[in-house]
Amino acid sequence: MRLALNLSLAFLALLSFHDKSFSLTNYQINKICESEKRVSACKKYFREKRENLQKGKLIEIPVIPYKR
Repeated sequence: MRLALNLSLAFLALLSFHDKSFSLTNYQINKICESEKRVSACKKYFREKRENLQKGKLIEIPVIPYKR
């Protein structure tokens, strides 16, 4: 009985941690790219990455360090 309970709890935990990601909005892309030298190229890059993410393809996005 205890084994069945542990297995059902483990299964429930696996179902609750699903792989879901959210893409950037146009506003967020504009805010990120406004400080770049080539704004249009930056926007195009992030929009392509967003489309690939929504299609389910794996993507790599560099981490931009936070500056105070």
